[in-house]
Amino acid sequence: MPGYGIPKAAKGLLPWTWAEQRLKKSHNYWISTSRPDGSPHTMIVWGLWLDGAFYFSTGKQSRKAKNLANNPKCVISTEHAEQAVIVEGTATPTTEPALLKRFAVLYQKKYKWDMSEFGEPVYVVRPRVAFGLYEKDFMGSATRWRFKT
Repeated sequence: MPGYGIPKAAKGLLPWTWAEQRLKKSHNYWISTSRPDGSPHTMIVWGLWLDGAFYFSTGKQSRKAKNLANNPKCVISTEHAEQAVIVEGTATPTTEPALLKRFAVLYQKKYKWDMSEFGEPVYVVRPRVAFGLYEKDFMGSATRWRFKT
C-alpha cells in the first residue's frame, strides 16, 4: 500500500480466509454507491457472502437501486472497523431461480426475515479488489487482494 509506510514484505499479510470469515459473519454491511451527479451515497444493508460474492436486496425505488442502475460499481464494507474488510466490485441483479431460493433460505437463517416473497431485486457484487485492515497490527497486516473479473 504505497504511501502508508507499510513494509513491502509479504510476511504478516492477512490470508483471504481471514477476510471471508469476516464477510460471512458480519451482520450489517456498509454499501457505497454513486449518485448520477457523482456524489457518494453510503447506507447499511443486510446481506450474505456466498461463493466468493456479496448478495443483498434493496427496493427497486431505493437510492441504492437507482444509483446501481446508473453505475453498478460499488464498495461493500463489514461492520467492524477494527477488523475491516472492504470490497470494491460491480453489482448486478440476479434472476436465477435456484440462486434466489438459496439466498432466501440462507437470509432467513441469518436474519430471521422471510425474503421468499419480497419481490425486490437481489444484487450480486463480485469483487475486483479487496482490502483487509487489522487494527492491532495495522502496519504489519494491511492487505490488498486482486481478483480476476
